[in-house]
Amino acid sequence: MRSLLGVFIFICFSPFLVKSLSPSLNDDVLGLIVFKADIQDPDGRLSSWNEDDDSPCNKWVGVKCNPRSNRVSELVLDGFGLSGKLGRGLLQLHFLRMLSLAKNNLTGSFILSFSQLSDLMFLDLSENGLSGSISSDFFSQCGSLRSISLARNKFSGPIPESLSSCSTLASLNLSGNQLSGKLPLGIWSMIGLRSLDLSDNMLEGEIPKGIEGLKNLRVICLRKNDFTGEVPDGIGNCLLLRSIDLSQNSLSGGLPSTMQKLSLCSDLVLGKNGFTWEVPEWIGEMRSLQTLDLSENNFTGQLPDSIGKLQSLNILNVSKNALTGSLPEAMSRCINLLALDISHNSLTGSLPSWVFRLGLQQVLFSDNRLSGSIEDAFTSPVENSQKKLVILDVSQNKLSGLIPDAVGDFGSLQFLNMARNSLLGSIPANIGRLRNLSVLDFSDNQLKGSIPSEMGGLTSLDELKLEKNLLEGSIPWSIGNCTSLKSLYLSHNEITGSVPASLAKLSYLQIVDLSFNKLNGTLPKQLRNLVHLQSFNVSHNQLEGDLPAGGFFNTIAPSSVLGNPSICGAAVNRSCSTVLPKPIVLNPNSTDATSSTIAQTLGHGKKILSISAIIAIGAAATIVIGVIAITVLNLRVRSSMSRSAAALTFSGGDDFSHSPSTDGNSGKLVMFSGEPDFSTGAHALLNKDCELGRGGFGAVYRATLKDGRSVAIKKLTVSSLVKSQEDFEREVRKLAKVRHVNLVSLDGYYWTPSLQLLIYEFVPGNLYKHLHEGSGENYLSWNERFNIILGAAKGLAHLHQMNVIHYNIKSSNILLDSFGEPKVADYGLARLLPVLDRYVLSSKIQSALGYMAPEFACKTVKITKKCDVYGFGILVFEVVTGKRPVEYMEDDVVVLSDMVRGALEEGKIEECADGRLQGKFPAEEAIPVIKLGLVCTSQVPSNRPDMAEVVNILELIRCPSASQDETGDFR
Repeated sequence: MRSLLGVFIFICFSPFLVKSLSPSLNDDVLGLIVFKADIQDPDGRLSSWNEDDDSPCNKWVGVKCNPRSNRVSELVLDGFGLSGKLGRGLLQLHFLRMLSLAKNNLTGSFILSFSQLSDLMFLDLSENGLSGSISSDFFSQCGSLRSISLARNKFSGPIPESLSSCSTLASLNLSGNQLSGKLPLGIWSMIGLRSLDLSDNMLEGEIPKGIEGLKNLRVICLRKNDFTGEVPDGIGNCLLLRSIDLSQNSLSGGLPSTMQKLSLCSDLVLGKNGFTWEVPEWIGEMRSLQTLDLSENNFTGQLPDSIGKLQSLNILNVSKNALTGSLPEAMSRCINLLALDISHNSLTGSLPSWVFRLGLQQVLFSDNRLSGSIEDAFTSPVENSQKKLVILDVSQNKLSGLIPDAVGDFGSLQFLNMARNSLLGSIPANIGRLRNLSVLDFSDNQLKGSIPSEMGGLTSLDELKLEKNLLEGSIPWSIGNCTSLKSLYLSHNEITGSVPASLAKLSYLQIVDLSFNKLNGTLPKQLRNLVHLQSFNVSHNQLEGDLPAGGFFNTIAPSSVLGNPSICGAAVNRSCSTVLPKPIVLNPNSTDATSSTIAQTLGHGKKILSISAIIAIGAAATIVIGVIAITVLNLRVRSSMSRSAAALTFSGGDDFSHSPSTDGNSGKLVMFSGEPDFSTGAHALLNKDCELGRGGFGAVYRATLKDGRSVAIKKLTVSSLVKSQEDFEREVRKLAKVRHVNLVSLDGYYWTPSLQLLIYEFVPGNLYKHLHEGSGENYLSWNERFNIILGAAKGLAHLHQMNVIHYNIKSSNILLDSFGEPKVADYGLARLLPVLDRYVLSSKIQSALGYMAPEFACKTVKITKKCDVYGFGILVFEVVTGKRPVEYMEDDVVVLSDMVRGALEEGKIEECADGRLQGKFPAEEAIPVIKLGLVCTSQVPSNRPDMAEVVNILELIRCPSASQDETGDFR
């Protein structure tokens, strides 16, 4: 067997000898073996590549040869899961015509040279992790190259001027990289070019003139760059153009009139620019248009009648402009129209009836000034074959009249929004026939009557919004049949009756807002079984009694039940009066000795106490005595605390050194390392000026050692729940051994039966304050945020490796040292409790609202490390978006995880990033990080990754461009 190392040396240092080899030992075999040696093949896809074979042409996977010369002509390894760098072995394949390594994990810089691969015609390295700049002479000898794709890698720097020498190139795709600078002036000299895609880069400057030279150009895509200036007039002379996408740039001015000559163009996408003037009348001459997107520009005036000539048009999007006037009636001739979006303009007039007769699938008319009766638009009969409507949004207009019954005939509807109009009357009962409906929004109108029971037929409904109307009657019991419902908004109506227990059947329910109604009675106890519940607002009603015990209701915010004078419980800080059972009157003629003894008369001997009454009185007495005892004990503890803190005798030394004192006043101190003597220790424990903060397990104070070093001292306030001294010390010693650069180290502890202290290293910064309390100018950059996420993940992964569950992940427990390095704090404190009862834990960490995994509310689901993974996912959202996990608005609750998940579904996930970071972060990092957070917050614990996997994924996401953040490119 040949030595692989020998083969490598042979190829690299004896190229002339290699070329003289006989066909039985050709350089194709050697080149491919060396290529394989430079990469990793985790799935073993290249196992058929055997270095002992004389030729790769017969059975090597992904290899094809020219049957005449028996030399490798094609190497296609798309999606093989390969990683590593492109080695020089490929340069030995002198007869290669096609090289495709797309959809792998290849990294490093680009080493291929067309001077050595002179026969290469097709090159595809898309969807890898290749980086660095494209060398200036890369295209200088492109020979017979016809197609090249380097799309979706991490290439940076300018596009080389040598590109203009590739006169035979027909397809060029450099999209999805980080290329910058201006387009080469000679780019239009590639007369054979048919397809050009430079989208999703950072290119700038004006689009150079001379494009009319590309007579063969069919497709041009410059989307999502920073091009400025006007569209060159010459584009209209590229008569073969089928698709033009210049969206998401900074182009301005009007559209060049020469474009009307593009009679073959089917897609014209110019959205998200700064185009002005009116939509030109000549647009109707582009008769082949199927997609016309002029959205998010500055077009003014009316839509021209000539749009009616575009009978091939499928999609028309002119949303977010400054258009006025009414929709031209001529548009009714666009018989193939499927999607019409005119939202966010200033259009007037009525809702045209032809919209529904054409058989459109999407009608988006929101945020305009449309008026008149909505019923009129449904007066003309619509054939069943034309009832294809999937999305209807006419919200935020001035429409009036009744909601027409005909709406219920569009059985394909999935999204129906008529909110913020002036609609009258009642909700049509036949709405319940829309079995595919997922969103129904009639909010902010003047609807009256009751909610029809037929609503129970909406089995696909995710979101029901009827708030801010004049609805009466009760919530129908049939609402429990809407088994997919996640959000229910009925606030600000006149709804009466009780909250139906059938709501408990809605197992996916997350947000409920019934506030500002006239609901009465008690809340059904079954609601505690709603494990996904995140918000339940019943404030300002007439409800009474205790809240459901367990689940979400253990941590419900007081504001959610405000304005119900008869509601009692911990959430409103109002105790519930005990209702004793009806006394059992003992038989006065009984000879039972026990009965005679228990039965005692009061007053005149007519009132007899039952056994249950006696037990209740005894229990009440016990509680009273307990309260008095605890009060006295607390006073004694406070007194002893000051004596104990002042009397602390610290002895330094190595691991687990402690004071020998066993005196009740001094207690037992153990320091694991360092000099223990405090300069202001006792004073700090009693002085609120030294308090750093409070959490579910106690307050934290800052103290100073005699050597000037600061420490943080946590004074536990869970003495009644803390284990015995022996168990307490054993658990603390375990936590002290959990050391990591991203964990706050535990340096010691102090024990008395009434006072327990934990001594930690002092870390000055706090992530919560940086995110939510910092000044607008002093915000965290993307690079800092990514490092915090990665560091926190590493800290948690180490905890889990040591079999420690944190239980209390939140931004205030992520501390930042003077170098900005994150350190996870407050870990493992639940281990100090005798029983890890989830309801005790919930009460202790209720400040972590929004971070708690749904299994905390379910007795049958085990609490595991995956709870920490869920909290970490919420933390990721908080760091990237800069928003709190749950934010309470004036009449709404925004749940961060829902907001992010919704943005993903709408394709707007990039918009989730903190507004202070807009344009100052690499989307190729931020979007995968957000998606990782979504995976971590899966409702099913087994679907969440382990923290070690999270760390690996984050390290893969990190791209070289992130380092630019430190030099100011992203700030």
